Amino acid sequence: MLRLSKMADYGMVILAAMVDEPQRSRSASEIADSIRVPVPTVSKVLKMLGRGGLVASQRGARGGYLLARPAGQITLTEIIHAMDGPIGMTECSVTPGLCSQESSCAVRSNWLRINRAVFGVLSEITLDQLSMPIPQAVDISALTPKRASATKRK
Repeated sequence: MLRLSKMADYGMVILAAMVDEPQRSRSASEIADSIRVPVPTVSKVLKMLGRGGLVASQRGARGGYLLARPAGQITLTEIIHAMDGPIGMTECSVTPGLCSQESSCAVRSNWLRINRAVFGVLSEITLDQLSMPIPQAVDISALTPKRASATKRK
């Protein structure tokens, strides 16, 4: 299953909580209270987001964290990269040369193509888009494959 880490998820939630007032500085504890995540976790995520250039920190009485640039200029790929490192569907699509099968692999070129497609889609989605409410709830059961049901006897 393809899945983002919990830290990447927290990173997106924290950044989304900052979108409504992007120029307002917030403490880690204020953010933690608003999203109901423990302060140590929020602090750790904010440091990672800061190293990734997505939040800026200010010291002093009015210190705290704020978005480093407008939400429309922050992409999901940047957030994921700041939290989890390079995005790759397979190890060889991120770091060439790690697999002994690389030169003769029948599926590597397709994984590279899939990786580029996923990266492209995530690069097109910005933080401001991510933080907008969806007008109508999405029924995820319609998106999951149905299991073959047993034939009913009459």
